[in-house]
Amino acid sequence: MPVVADILIPLALDTAYSYAVPAGLDLAAGDIVQVPLGPRETIGVVWGLDERASGGNLRPVTGRVEAPPLSESLRKLVDWLARYTLAPKGSALAMALRLPDETARNEAPRIGVRPSGKPPARQTVARGKVMAVAADGAVRGKSVLAKEAGVSLSVVDGLIDDGALETVALMPEPVALPPDPDHPRVPLSEAQAEAAHALIANAAAPAETVTGETVLLEGVTGSGKTEVYFEAVAECVRQGRQALVLMPEIALTAQFLDRFAGRFGVRPATWHSGIGGRRRERLRAGVAAGEVSVVVGARSALFLPFRNLGLIVVDEEHETAYKQEDGVHYHARDMAVVRGKIEGCPVVLASATPSIESRVNAQSGRYRHVVLPGRFGGRPLPDIAAIDMRLDKPERGRFLSPPMVNAVKATLASGDQALLFLNRRGYAPLTLCRACGHRYQCRNCSTWLVEHRFRRALVCHQCGYAERKPEACTECGAFDHLTPCGPGVERIAEEVTELFPEQRIVVLSSDFPGGAERLRQELETVAAGECDIVIGTQLVAKGHNFPHLTLVGVLDADIGLTSGDPRAAERTFQLLQQVTGRAGRGERPGRALVQTYQPEHPVIAALLSGDADRFYEEEIWAREAAGLPPFGRLAALIVSAEEREKAEAHGQGLARVADPPAGVTVLGPAEAPLALVRGRWRFRLLVKTERGIDVQSYLRDWLARGPKPRGNLKVAIDVDPQSFL
Repeated sequence: MPVVADILIPLALDTAYSYAVPAGLDLAAGDIVQVPLGPRETIGVVWGLDERASGGNLRPVTGRVEAPPLSESLRKLVDWLARYTLAPKGSALAMALRLPDETARNEAPRIGVRPSGKPPARQTVARGKVMAVAADGAVRGKSVLAKEAGVSLSVVDGLIDDGALETVALMPEPVALPPDPDHPRVPLSEAQAEAAHALIANAAAPAETVTGETVLLEGVTGSGKTEVYFEAVAECVRQGRQALVLMPEIALTAQFLDRFAGRFGVRPATWHSGIGGRRRERLRAGVAAGEVSVVVGARSALFLPFRNLGLIVVDEEHETAYKQEDGVHYHARDMAVVRGKIEGCPVVLASATPSIESRVNAQSGRYRHVVLPGRFGGRPLPDIAAIDMRLDKPERGRFLSPPMVNAVKATLASGDQALLFLNRRGYAPLTLCRACGHRYQCRNCSTWLVEHRFRRALVCHQCGYAERKPEACTECGAFDHLTPCGPGVERIAEEVTELFPEQRIVVLSSDFPGGAERLRQELETVAAGECDIVIGTQLVAKGHNFPHLTLVGVLDADIGLTSGDPRAAERTFQLLQQVTGRAGRGERPGRALVQTYQPEHPVIAALLSGDADRFYEEEIWAREAAGLPPFGRLAALIVSAEEREKAEAHGQGLARVADPPAGVTVLGPAEAPLALVRGRWRFRLLVKTERGIDVQSYLRDWLARGPKPRGNLKVAIDVDPQSFL
């Protein structure tokens, strides 16, 4: 009986295609194969095999691709993800399937040098230094030899050309050295040791007895959560299993990697968009073979083909960066919990400010709750006070209130660092003409253009469109009437430079030139105490340890509180709690000052009181009363098209056939708050259901009855939306 293979192709297709398996080609589920699709060849994954009559009209599988197959657990994750998000199964597969890059296969070999035994034809002082270092006969890289000898690379090249040094091919550099779980480390505090014991007990259990338990590891900023879950990672490595640590901003985690090396003796393997070429291919193969023990990665690392996954850690689990907002809309934290269940491995969610969903799951007993109530070493939490901007107004044209300026002066006088936090990039969020009132808006989006003085441009933060800032108003032609409205970090830096001209100032913003490498260097500068004042956006709030920082000044605590987003209060509290927690993590106590126009707001009041439990209790009560997640469910349909009328008409057509059953409410269509993005008009429909409703089944039925998208019109589905813009 001929064998038929059901092949899933990593395209926006929801079904597997059937192909005949040629005689002599042995395939198994999960194998990656090459198959014909229309007039071209493509790749796919064997999703199933069946001995059945093919009718003789099936096209044959071309052959197997030499790449690690997808494990059964990873295929189950793809199936689960597609069902939950209503994404085409092929789109979900595309995130888990990464084929070897043919250009990466041709990676240049590593070349080392050693003495050939022939003396240099011409001797110089620099050449003598090189030959003295190389005299031990060891093979070194050219740059390493030049550095050890204290000479330029051209001296080494000259000795190679002269024949005094010979080149030798080196083995490829390993993608990651094996971590040592018993590497000497700083002793844990009593609270840390108790929390670590709770995590280790699960990680140490035999693989066949582990049930995929989820643990919420909650601890105040500076409590040492990282060191605690490191112990679970160490136990996982001792058991011969693999561990995955997810990070929200992997490109900015040099400090974390150093801490990992301090605990395990080596750095872990890292996986993110900046890892490319042959190294990415080798890392993926090492994970599949079980040779790579620990991977630290961005959300995409969740789909790596681990051979024996024994632990998943989601650090800063509350971060919105874990939600993918394009393509397949999924939340990496939630998918980590799902993969833990499928793999039968424990999952640790770590945060100082957990999401409401995780807090409720811990309170209900669905997750185990492990708490670190105090900072490591008994250090106190920072004192937090509000500056009422209605009473302590800044000078005209300035944005730092007098109490904030005085606090910075006092901090600098004591030899400490100060951080001024404003979650707004650029120089000013709006530029207008005082003569005619014209406001500069993006031509592709319904957003104002943000002035960036270091680029001398007006930039859209949605689509990246940029234009040169004009000298005269493009509407009325008036000169010297263009006015920046409101502050960004660049404008704050300008003000701080005028106030403190002798101080060393560092501005940390994700859109500054130099990218992640520049940010890494700047963060190291701050951590080493080599600057006096730090001005930064939200990226400074993400788990960094600045031991010399004793003052945090929040310049606009009210940003986000007026948003219609149901998670606005939660996100604002988390951000402010995280950023104020940067203060006082070293030997000296810290404090934080919060500039606000509404100190009586529940979020600000909870922050000032230091009573996080009070905020969570009030927010959880409000969510439950409104039937919002996690007590109810939400799903969004975003209808977009290049023509506004087309998008609106399609949204209205969907609404007419919604026919929601009991327990389901359909709202909209309404124009999205950001109605125009990248040249596409957007209308939103929101589905709100009771907790027990199968919202995916309802959505599938609704879309099957609704009008079908045509032309450039698209309908995106977002189950459990995090953004409402």
